[in-house]
Amino acid sequence: MASRPRSRRLRRTLLTALVIASVAVPTAGAARPAAVPAPVPPALGPLAPATAATLDARYAANRDAVLAAARTAADYGDRKRAAVLRAMAGGDRHFLSFDGRDGGRSVEVVGDLARAERVAVLVPGSDTALGSERFRAGAVALQRELGERSAVLAWLGYSTPAAASAAAVTPGRADESAPELRAFTADLRAAMPAARITLLCHSYGSVVCARAAHGLSVDALVLYGSPGTGADGAADLRTGATVWAGRGAADWIAHVPHLRLPLPFGELGFGTDPVDPEFGARVFDAGAGGHSDYLVPGSVPLANFARIVEGREPSRA
Repeated sequence: MASRPRSRRLRRTLLTALVIASVAVPTAGAARPAAVPAPVPPALGPLAPATAATLDARYAANRDAVLAAARTAADYGDRKRAAVLRAMAGGDRHFLSFDGRDGGRSVEVVGDLARAERVAVLVPGSDTALGSERFRAGAVALQRELGERSAVLAWLGYSTPAAASAAAVTPGRADESAPELRAFTADLRAAMPAARITLLCHSYGSVVCARAAHGLSVDALVLYGSPGTGADGAADLRTGATVWAGRGAADWIAHVPHLRLPLPFGELGFGTDPVDPEFGARVFDAGAGGHSDYLVPGSVPLANFARIVEGREPSRA
């Protein structure tokens, strides 16, 4: 019987060490380009009706907003930021929303949203910044896997925490951003009432999705590479969506202690592992890859994501 208390103490010690390291090590966020001034974005109103004509007008307005932010960044002297923004304004890029202020927020569309019957919304985790090539590449790979009548939305609707920071092991950022995700999905559902909508939530993004889950009008909620959600089980998310969970065999997130510890400044950690049977999610095969490998073309998790988005059964772990 003594081994169980020792195990709990060890896990608590490991989690405490993780937090100490995250505060002591210089954060990845400090290495990011500094936030630069950007113009106030246009007020575009609700997404509905999401017709080809209204979406084209919206894309054009946001392209102008991106270019305006690029000019401001160049005037400010941040050439790297300006180059990133100019690339985002390319003719093959389409944004439902864009705001270059405070580090930047955007929702990029991959695929023909006006004709889509299946819509996947990617919610990223730590260290995802405006113009992230990896984030966009994942959206492109998933849309290609899905094919016609599908669209993938790369939702960067919050300031993601740096991986090596206290913010990455506490729920503050998720609590702040959950209302934004809830409002966005409500707008999307109003614009596309007949579409099948799936949220795919990676790493810290799974905490964001869990915080927003209650009342979301989506068909499926996919938690992958998750450190936990802050909930003890899928039922605690209070969602009518089917909850799926998966983790790659080489994903380092498996070694993060799945505990929640009350501290004077708040709560630390995110509790039960979503792939643990006691959580109650439907577990799918997420392949043999690591934490950044879930959306790699030709991979097992990418194929299973597509099946879930389409409403089909994925292969099981």
